[in-house]
Amino acid sequence: MINSLKFTERLQKVIEFYGETASGFAEKIGVQRSSISHILSGRNKPSLDFVMKILDTYPEVELYWLLNGKGEFPRNEKIQEEIKTDIQPVKKISEPENNISAQNSTPNTTSEIEKIVIFYKDGTFKSYKP
Repeated sequence: MINSLKFTERLQKVIEFYGETASGFAEKIGVQRSSISHILSGRNKPSLDFVMKILDTYPEVELYWLLNGKGEFPRNEKIQEEIKTDIQPVKKISEPENNISAQNSTPNTTSEIEKIVIFYKDGTFKSYKP
């Protein structure tokens, strides 16, 4: 479970690190200003959607650090390189399998990967951006 008071302190540290106001930070991550205000005041707890918006907008913020205070902020270059080397190339599908049409089984050649999320059985997950 997230310690809301500690989460609020880490969120405030992120906002200050980027030199943002709470209002500007809310605008950049795409949430209402009142959402930031309510989380910073302790009235509301952060939703998963809220946390993911922070991670999408500010890749230097590490998920485990933001939620639990474990790890470091800002994320260092070594961690970035480890993430890049952990990603394995995907095999290209040459023929459809199990009567699946080729149109549905191969990606559109103009498509780009936006984000990869890996979910583990213990309830944790990792998010990677190319």
